[in-house]
Amino acid sequence: MGVKVLSAYCFSTENWKRSQDEVNYLFKLPIEFFSKFIKKAINDDVRIIFSGDISALPKKTYEICKKALEMTKDCKSHILNICFNYGSHDEILKAVKEIAKDVKDNKLEIDQIDEKLFENHLYTKDLGPVDLLIRTSNEQRISNYLLWQISYAEIYFTPVLWPDFKEKDLVDAFKEFALRDRRFGGR
Repeated sequence: MGVKVLSAYCFSTENWKRSQDEVNYLFKLPIEFFSKFIKKAINDDVRIIFSGDISALPKKTYEICKKALEMTKDCKSHILNICFNYGSHDEILKAVKEIAKDVKDNKLEIDQIDEKLFENHLYTKDLGPVDLLIRTSNEQRISNYLLWQISYAEIYFTPVLWPDFKEKDLVDAFKEFALRDRRFGGR
């Protein structure tokens, strides 16, 4: 359908507050997912990347994530950006701290700080802005997800739960997106 980059919110920095059983279950999902789909990703030329602090994940989960990065690093046609242990507040604070350190270390002048420089400190620095954000489960909120990147995204809300979201639902979202008049702040 022409999609080159897909980002999926798999585990937020706030999800650590869930029950330990649920968190443990969620950390097993990447192991199952990659064991089933890594060969398909490679065959379909899909590079897997992660946005978030995966170093804080349990060892087995972290290792499978690193393996997926390594196995797909040369894939070029598509990108699957998995937001894992990700939160926009954390991402923005990380970027600010990195920039502040560069200023403190005299590697950067304050007047050099602009949107492009800031974006280069985000997890998604090589992905560009989001065009369409699909929010499932009939929730009407963003949930600390890609706040910088969605500044001009079109948002599509659907009552369909994520596990039930099928190709037909994606086509419906794309049809509505095609009808939108994207002005990016203009008239």
